[in-house]
Amino acid sequence: MSDVEVTAAVGVRHRTREVREREEREWLSAIATRSADTRGRDHHEPEDAHRTAFERDRDRILHSKAFRRLKHKTQVFLNPDGDHYVTRLTHTLAVAQVGRSIASALALNEALTEAICLGHDIGHAPFGHTGETALTPYVDGEWQHAIHGVRVVEKLEPLNLTLEVRDGISQSSWKNDPPPFTPEGWICRYADRIAYLAHDAEDAIRAGVMHADDVPSRFRAVFGAPGRDWIDTMIGMVVAASVDAGRVTMEPDHLRTMNDLRSWMFDHVYLRPEARRHSERAVRVIRDLVEWFAARPGEIPAAYRLPGSTDLQAAVDYVAGMSDKYAMRLHDHHFRPAGLY
Repeated sequence: MSDVEVTAAVGVRHRTREVREREEREWLSAIATRSADTRGRDHHEPEDAHRTAFERDRDRILHSKAFRRLKHKTQVFLNPDGDHYVTRLTHTLAVAQVGRSIASALALNEALTEAICLGHDIGHAPFGHTGETALTPYVDGEWQHAIHGVRVVEKLEPLNLTLEVRDGISQSSWKNDPPPFTPEGWICRYADRIAYLAHDAEDAIRAGVMHADDVPSRFRAVFGAPGRDWIDTMIGMVVAASVDAGRVTMEPDHLRTMNDLRSWMFDHVYLRPEARRHSERAVRVIRDLVEWFAARPGEIPAAYRLPGSTDLQAAVDYVAGMSDKYAMRLHDHHFRPAGLY
């Protein structure tokens, strides 16, 4: 055997799926979700030689078309003029980073956490949460991106994900009950809130909507300066409280302060008068498109015309999947008066 072969033989380890599953059994916390114990997929598949079930789910989400479209979907600022504003895709990557940091510190399943975090916004409509408002009149109850995300991965772009990941996506919204049945799903809830509070504040400062000193001192005294200090502090709070409680949580006073900060952000950033004007335009764009395509179902791509779907449901599915830029371009094409500019 040559020196190169000897070096190669002792320089790497072959961590098959079985090895990784054994490591999970031995090293993860008692409450962690083990890949080998997954509740499974809707359709049986042979196991992968190298990846665990949750690693496969993470990779499928990353390679999906719906995930790629997040790069042109709004986080807070509609059509921002600048290269450094957060998009739905960069937000999702930040959530995955925060989630993995928490999962690693608590010895929970990092691959499952990352898969849920990467998929938690995969069902988002154009124009952020305004899109949810725009689509709600066309469905029974409330149109929710988290619930639609499961429809995306089950029906519109079938990925055959495990139940743990689908549950984490659908229950990633704090308004949805019951909560996630895995601790990793709970991590995504906290990671999402930590990430968007921090980077939305930074975007608002970058846009001149507010200054760092505008954030009330009671929030800065607890979490530090807007941005990375908020992320570091809030992650530390989740980790410390979870270690003490034996479950993923946050100390009640800290959680209450975080929720108060979120309310302050809604009043001063998300629902400021200028944002309301942009939102009104976005609602009009989405509703115009839904009604246009519902009246012309032949114009809807076949991938969105599922068996059993009404023309309206197909139109909602199609418009919900659009990026902001694509929705605006189609709206200009169909609704801009000829010769306007």
